[in-house]
Amino acid sequence: MSTLAGTTGRRRIYLMRHGHVDYFSAEAAKSANARDVVLTAKGRLEADAAGHAFANVVLDRAICSGLPRSKETAEIVLSRSVNPPMLETEPALVEIHGGWASVASRKELTAAMSFHFARAAEDGATMLEGGEAFVAAQSRALDAVRRLLGEPGWRQILIVAHEGINRLILSWAVGAGLGSTSAFEQDTGCINVIDFDMTPAEEGASGPQIERVLIKALNLTPYNYLKHGMNMSSLEAIVAVDEASLQQP
Repeated sequence: MSTLAGTTGRRRIYLMRHGHVDYFSAEAAKSANARDVVLTAKGRLEADAAGHAFANVVLDRAICSGLPRSKETAEIVLSRSVNPPMLETEPALVEIHGGWASVASRKELTAAMSFHFARAAEDGATMLEGGEAFVAAQSRALDAVRRLLGEPGWRQILIVAHEGINRLILSWAVGAGLGSTSAFEQDTGCINVIDFDMTPAEEGASGPQIERVLIKALNLTPYNYLKHGMNMSSLEAIVAVDEASLQQP
């Protein structure tokens, strides 16, 4: 198994959130499917900043969820690398399926989502009414992560996914359960760094086993490392910026 330099069984996942999007843009309204949204100009700048941060990082593999916003973010990041890997798609990492269609305005979106992740540990909790269960979304995301960790031939991998999926992965990584999901803020274009100590499979088991998880960094934003002026949650910031732009003459 390939491992990080200086270690005997450690591998690293760079877990990103896609760049800024506008779920109520004219393009999004035209498609009638929020899952088809693409990056805004701000989102492309965030992805480019991440690309500069990754420029000298040797990535063995790069994976996105396949949704346009994750694919576009990953492509911009990889464009800054000298010898980038081919971009792969992992559908199990798409965002939690939610009831976006029932949200009619930006303010309604904020009201519905501001404390929604705090209910993730409740029995039967879903992403908005009629959406996917948090526990089911976490299960499919972790299946993908474990499968990747069991595959040979890589030391460092980039995964570009989504706010909800990242929160679910991080809550598992720290062993805190779904109740901690709301604590893991994920600003647009952010990067998390997670190391995994792997050991050979025990007798009767298949593939290497996860011995320990080390959180090296959380919610890094290369476009503003110190979060100066970033006093809102990512959702609040998206709504506030978009409403301000709508009010401009």
